[in-house]
Amino acid sequence: MSSPVSKFGAVSPDIEMRTDVRVVGAELFLLPVRTRVPLKFGSETLDSVTCARVRLQVTDRTGRTASGWGETPLSVQWAWPAELSSSERYDSMVGFCKELVPAWSGFDTWGHPIEVGHSFMQFVLPRLRQQFNDGRDAAHRLPLLAALVSLSAFDIALHDAYGMLHDVPIYTTYNREWMGRDLSWYLEPAKGAVVDFRGRYPQDFFSHPPATRLAAWHLVGGLDPLDSSEVNSQPGARQPDKPGAGSAYGFPVLLGDWIEHDGLFCLKIKLRGNDSAWDYERIVRVGKIALERGVRHLSADFNCTVMELEYVNTILDRLTAEQPAISRLLLYVEQPFAYELEDSPLDVRSVAARKPLFMDESAHSWQQVRLGRALGWTGVALKTCKTQTGALLSLCWAKAHGMDLMVQDLTNPMLAQIPHVLLAAHAGTIMGVETNAMQFYPQASVAEAQIHPGLFTRVAGQIDLTTIRGAGFGYNGAEAARKLPRPAASSRAG
Repeated sequence: MSSPVSKFGAVSPDIEMRTDVRVVGAELFLLPVRTRVPLKFGSETLDSVTCARVRLQVTDRTGRTASGWGETPLSVQWAWPAELSSSERYDSMVGFCKELVPAWSGFDTWGHPIEVGHSFMQFVLPRLRQQFNDGRDAAHRLPLLAALVSLSAFDIALHDAYGMLHDVPIYTTYNREWMGRDLSWYLEPAKGAVVDFRGRYPQDFFSHPPATRLAAWHLVGGLDPLDSSEVNSQPGARQPDKPGAGSAYGFPVLLGDWIEHDGLFCLKIKLRGNDSAWDYERIVRVGKIALERGVRHLSADFNCTVMELEYVNTILDRLTAEQPAISRLLLYVEQPFAYELEDSPLDVRSVAARKPLFMDESAHSWQQVRLGRALGWTGVALKTCKTQTGALLSLCWAKAHGMDLMVQDLTNPMLAQIPHVLLAAHAGTIMGVETNAMQFYPQASVAEAQIHPGLFTRVAGQIDLTTIRGAGFGYNGAEAARKLPRPAASSRAG
């Protein structure tokens, strides 16, 4: 792209950096994983997932090459909530991933990963998605969130490859020394905000030094049993993989046992959003266990299913009146309402006045974060599954405008865990990071845990990031820890 166009429609000449790279090859691998116990997402239940693992090869202007790796679970229940069967949605996401392979290997754009990734999202992704959806009825069209999840493993691999080529940790490159453009090229302040992105770079918004230990948020899924009477009794539940005294493969099943086993002090409660009595009772039941076990923080996730503000306000007010101790534990509320803000532009200030209110599925991009802030949202839950590039730009925009941050999981196993927790370590979240792959498929990460034991085991309620070191994302050999299947798709630059 000889004359790149910014989001503002302005054209600027190329800014060549000696450190620039472009992609010259891409490979996609599909790694199936089965859950130990089911995980409920809103109205759907996940009992298996496929992780898209991507290897990108990049070159610099001298001809040197290096490879990088990225991985994301293709969680269709989260990325594409719909009445369409999960198998049809999954096939579409995999199909789109395969189309991204030649698109990346043929993407003749030079720059830092943020520059290249942003350019791909601005100019290539919309066209690819439109072509993919041509001729499909509304129910079968791939939504933007599903497209971003499909794209994210490629974008993560691009950042890793850049660090590998230059033999530096990727987070040390998000600054003036490595990037040809400052944040004003990508971001625009909110109207009336005293914010100026000129001369500023992502590193200006990071926590220094980054955390080496993080509080771990445990997910209390809608099907997770809270006492022994519920084991295998809830609709959609199934027998643990290996029967035993309340455990499967040596891992707890009951919430109280999990708290004791991992020393947990942060619990995220998945709710239905369409059954206020059930939601209130679920918060109270989990809250009482939390109080008994010394848990210090709760959050409530309604998963985009709430239709009216009063639904959430009534629950929060009732907690304050009837269960004040539990209400005090509630640190924030996550994404109760439909995630397409343009279609449902609710003014949510009445909810945010009661508890901090965080965007999750809504936060596709910094532009969506800007819209959310205008509607009264007070925080952003970042996810690497919406691309590393997009997460970093949203982080910078939100922090510049005084919004709080969290980093939320997509039940990330294996390699996907590492960029996920690194983002949290640098973001400066209000409290730790959500990490729950060890709950739902702990066996999936056995190979990677040999290298990074502290990332896949929660001790005293925390994870340990000290084994993340070296170039790129600091996989430190974890990218080669398992034998991969044959590529599902591959492509080289012509």
